[in-house]
Amino acid sequence: MRLVISAVNFTEGGPLTVLRDAVKNAAQYYPNWEIIVLVNRIGILSEYDVIELEFPKAKKSWIYRLWLEWWSFKSLSVRLKPDVWLSLHDITPRVLAARQYVYCHNPAPFCREKIPFAILEKNFLLFKFFYGILYGVFIKRNNAVIVQQEWLRKIFLERFSLRRVIVAHPQRPRLSLGSRARINSLPKTFFYPAFPRVFKNFELLGDAIEILEGNYQWRGEILITIDGTENLYAEKIYHRYRHLKSLKFIGLQSALQMDEYYSTVDALIFPSLLETWGLPLSEARDNGLPILVADLPYARETVGSYDKVILFEPHSPRALALLILDLHLGRQKFGAISGSAIDNPYADSWKELFDLLLIQDELAKNEIS
Repeated sequence: MRLVISAVNFTEGGPLTVLRDAVKNAAQYYPNWEIIVLVNRIGILSEYDVIELEFPKAKKSWIYRLWLEWWSFKSLSVRLKPDVWLSLHDITPRVLAARQYVYCHNPAPFCREKIPFAILEKNFLLFKFFYGILYGVFIKRNNAVIVQQEWLRKIFLERFSLRRVIVAHPQRPRLSLGSRARINSLPKTFFYPAFPRVFKNFELLGDAIEILEGNYQWRGEILITIDGTENLYAEKIYHRYRHLKSLKFIGLQSALQMDEYYSTVDALIFPSLLETWGLPLSEARDNGLPILVADLPYARETVGSYDKVILFEPHSPRALALLILDLHLGRQKFGAISGSAIDNPYADSWKELFDLLLIQDELAKNEIS
């Protein structure tokens, strides 16, 4: 049996981690399958027993990328004769395969929140206005579309009139720090780890801190993982709020540094307006850390059932400032929320997803035929 995984646009960071996790699990649990991976450069998967085919120009030009997906990959699929073709990066290719799937990560086209600094990030605007169109091209060629959350499944089912959308929660390593021995009942240090994308809503924290610093009872601080040099949005946030004494610009952190912060801060604060998942929410929960998070669908699903969380309105600095102050003074406590069960088809790990795509769907196909 032959599996083709297409990820020609993944070169670094989170997307590359996703690719490596997928390939690691496929190679580990399906050693009898021949696995061919379409990559941007040969060598990024050298530790796994897979065949890499290189497409180095795919990330440099959208025109070339679409030519690959919609024309060139068809002839490649005729030559490879895959039993399963899995495209990990949003766009449905025109290929010939016994079964075909696309994994859709980017939620930008479905963002209904106002993004004040959207003009500072051209890629976000591109994704917001054009990705919805790209998603729809040839999407019904797939046996199923894969997304990470239930709210995205509902949108894909409705917008594209699809019959089958799989929810696949991202597989994440559980942090090794264990349960927190100390939970500060009067939280002083709040932590927001995020790369400065325009939808991360750092300005809400800056405006809330401005209000808090006008109150003599406030003795806390908020740590944010930017320093103003990362991009135009980070520069804007830094220059607009650098005068605030209790807003600390600590810059991007390594994985080891992140673990240390999770063990020492008093609460995670997460005002992001848009997420595919929101990994810091999972990491904070794994550490037993109290969580303040924007009351949005992605957050409710990522947090799930948890007993130390508060949901807040993500567009009101004054309401957030009052909430933070009440927590800081002990007038407000973290409470519990309950998550909802995810309907099938659903996978909670890469292994479960590959079991579904490679085994269960094959059995179902045979039963139908």
